[in-house]
Amino acid sequence: MISLYNTTCEQCSQLITNKYSTSFSLGIKMFHSKFRTPIYNIYGFVRFADEIVDTFHEHDKKRLLDDFRIRTHQAIKDKLSLNPVLHAFQKTVHEYGIDKDLIDAFLDSMEMDLDKTDYEWQTYNKYIYGSAEVVGLMCLKVFTENNSALYDKLKEPARKLGSAFQKINFLRDIKSDYEERGRTYFPGLDYLQFNNLEKREIEADISKDFAAGYAGITQLPKGCRLGVYLAYIYYINLFNKIKNTSASTLAEERVRVPDSKKIYLLCSSALRNRFNML
Repeated sequence: MISLYNTTCEQCSQLITNKYSTSFSLGIKMFHSKFRTPIYNIYGFVRFADEIVDTFHEHDKKRLLDDFRIRTHQAIKDKLSLNPVLHAFQKTVHEYGIDKDLIDAFLDSMEMDLDKTDYEWQTYNKYIYGSAEVVGLMCLKVFTENNSALYDKLKEPARKLGSAFQKINFLRDIKSDYEERGRTYFPGLDYLQFNNLEKREIEADISKDFAAGYAGITQLPKGCRLGVYLAYIYYINLFNKIKNTSASTLAEERVRVPDSKKIYLLCSSALRNRFNML
């Protein structure tokens, strides 16, 4: 039965999400049940593509990513794949009308990670759009349930929120990106000379994205608002820790939010949501 196959593939994407990201998994659990499976399906897809470029160093990553792109488009065309992650993803693509352009932009950014180690402003913005903003737009397609007017209204805030999250990831991972992957994402930044002035300039840019992103969260449908707000609050807390950390320390150690704090944030966010205080 195709329903059994569909369910099995979707459970694979859920397993991947739970194994790779406790924070994202926690946020998904706050969604209405109708949103959880398609968001798991999107995460499974983006996680595996990211894994190709960041993990499989002993293999021909260009060939693997090219093959992944071909198989993704074939799965969408056939409405079927023997790769469970791609099968689950194509199902969500068709159900929610996720644009091919969003998928290709994401894969293009993954391809940039194969050989690009530093960025100017044009490629930096292109990378953030493809690696983060379009993922937010894919999720927004699910949240708005084919309501094109609502999608268009919330499209820009969704992009800004994804941008803020990604830039915070860049700051948090600045050490590992440089030392393990040879990458420096921020234009004109010399990792070995990273200073507090440069850090504050980056933080000011992130703050603008956050403000625009929050305005969109308050207008999301109730069934997904709490989950997205929880991700926002988690990143705000991570961002505050980063702001209170010197550039020299940030270049030497990875800042994180403890699991105990994540649980507290979940409870406080749920309370605010219950009393319409978001």
